[in-house]
Amino acid sequence: MIKFDEEKQIKKLQDLREKEEEDLAQLLSEKYGISYTDLTVLPINTDALKLIKEEEARKNKMAVFDVQDKKIKVAVLSPNNPDSQKSIEDLKKKGFIPTIFMVSNQSLEKAWNRYADISYSVKAEEGLLSITGSVIESLMDETTRSIEEVKKALENALLVEKTNKVSKFFDVVLAGALSLDASDIHIEADEESARIRFRLDGVLTNIYEFDKRTYDLILSRVKLISGLKLNIKENSQDGRFSIKMGETEIEIRTSTIPGNYGESVVLRILNPEAIGVPMEELGIEPNLLNILLKEIKKPNGMLLNTGPTGSGKTTTLYAFLKKVHTPDIKIITIEDPVEYHLSGVTQTQVEKEKGYTFAQGLKSALRQDPDVIMVGEIRDNETAEIAINSALTGHLVLSTLHTNTAAGTFPRLSDLGVDPKIIGSAVNVTMAQRLIRKLCNECKQEVALEGKNKEIVDKVLGTIIQKEKYTINSTEKMFKAVGCDKCNNTGYKGRIGIFEAILVNEEIENIVRQYPSEREIQKASIDQGILNMEQDGIIKVLNGMTSLDELGRVIELE
Repeated sequence: MIKFDEEKQIKKLQDLREKEEEDLAQLLSEKYGISYTDLTVLPINTDALKLIKEEEARKNKMAVFDVQDKKIKVAVLSPNNPDSQKSIEDLKKKGFIPTIFMVSNQSLEKAWNRYADISYSVKAEEGLLSITGSVIESLMDETTRSIEEVKKALENALLVEKTNKVSKFFDVVLAGALSLDASDIHIEADEESARIRFRLDGVLTNIYEFDKRTYDLILSRVKLISGLKLNIKENSQDGRFSIKMGETEIEIRTSTIPGNYGESVVLRILNPEAIGVPMEELGIEPNLLNILLKEIKKPNGMLLNTGPTGSGKTTTLYAFLKKVHTPDIKIITIEDPVEYHLSGVTQTQVEKEKGYTFAQGLKSALRQDPDVIMVGEIRDNETAEIAINSALTGHLVLSTLHTNTAAGTFPRLSDLGVDPKIIGSAVNVTMAQRLIRKLCNECKQEVALEGKNKEIVDKVLGTIIQKEKYTINSTEKMFKAVGCDKCNNTGYKGRIGIFEAILVNEEIENIVRQYPSEREIQKASIDQGILNMEQDGIIKVLNGMTSLDELGRVIELE
């Protein structure tokens, strides 16, 4: 007995009608001597779509679907439609050069449906588009702090009705990332599919794999709300948008770069609640914390924090600013970007396109008579020179450098062209830090410290001067990661810093004048008795905060 599949037959009829409609449009285009196109298989440029309002486009049976400078491509149902002709003439008066294409009804419907993406995003200010936070908040209630729940929610989002699929899917991506406290969202294309990864506690984690068609639509949506050009695919672009959730505004920084199978997108989440960590909760060892508290209370000089991108340098500097901030001092920051808004502090953002660089911002800040200045990063000679001179002329300057160690700060400043004779007089203290994952307290497992691990720990402990100053729970055991529902089966939950610092005393100041190597400065600072990152990390391992494997992932253990 042959079973009749009604749904399959209906689908066949629908496909047949659509093909007949396309064939008719193509036939008519030849009659009128106008090019034919099928918009159902072409990307729609929303920058072009916005040239005509949705109401006008639907009424006049037309759509602008691509734009390159002043050259535009216009799809029409009929070239003889007087309303379409009038709209095209209006576009010509605005300086646009149109090329007309005949299309089918279903082509126009596809283009018109893209207006939903435009209306969904509300322009907040030039270059910044906001997504409504209420949608994300409601999804966060549904999406628990579990990777599996996020995966399930993404899968369900792709099953919703066609017109809302992309919006819903992207909202779930954002809600899932915020629920899991992700710092970055990575959207990457492979040859036949695409994937989403979240950076959780500093480690990239696969979240979901989906089809290339959805990837293309998601890419367009990300570009649209980030203020990027949809038609630029061969060059990198940077943009931003924000999500307002109650009183909190979360800014998302978008970066796209071309790849083998499509553009790679990274969305960096700047959540002020995640960045605003008090100084006492950063993980700074108590003896070093007391030293730093004393240093940041000085009226002048410079404190430099070093480490690679994503090592928590800015979070540490914000914690310092919050600690020194009082109503009777003026604090100015020059940042790229402003990641966390501090009440009572004047914060400015670098805008390279307008010529407002770190150096220019620093010059302008000095005219405001500040007591404390924070420079997001010292990248060039001009910024370094101005910052050093500011520290020498009665200002406390906080900044960051891209070096690997606290000792590496001094050769780096010399490389930037700063006179070594004044570095020692300007700089009070240099720091370096990394972020390591904390063991999950619900599932971490105690293990004996033995073999190679015991050798590593004993060797590092043997280099610590005045070991009695530090609290060490045990030298015979440590903890390892296991994994449970509370930590998404990673064994880790949250992150903490490991730190090192060098105080610029007379000995360091004298050696810096001789263009020393990083190793020579490190050797000269040993007598200060401040833990280096390796020592600080080993003590955190022995006190059950992290694992030896995690410490070895972040720094080299000799």
